[in-house]
Amino acid sequence: MDPNVEQALQTTLANWQAMTAYQSDEQEAVADQFQSSFYVFIDVFRAWVLGLDSKPETLEALMGLEMVQEILDLLPAPLHLNFETEAELIIDNVERTDDDKYD
Repeated sequence: MDPNVEQALQTTLANWQAMTAYQSDEQEAVADQFQSSFYVFIDVFRAWVLGLDSKPETLEALMGLEMVQEILDLLPAPLHLNFETEAELIIDNVERTDDDKYD
């Protein structure tokens, strides 16, 4: 796996675990931290995809890449749809504004 993507993914996974473990007033802050790290991960993933010599032209082609399968194996199931949605935006060459990321 690309080291930059892996590092961003690991941060996201750590924040996901922290978020799911909290049951207190701090949960909102932890959730915000998770959300922020998820979109940093997506930005790093986007840079990786756009830097490929042969950029996938369809969502299916992107999702079929070995590294994407590794990511899906590591991501908790509730995040698969979010990841796939972001992957589709990458394929469609749509970049979210910061406001869109947090709605």
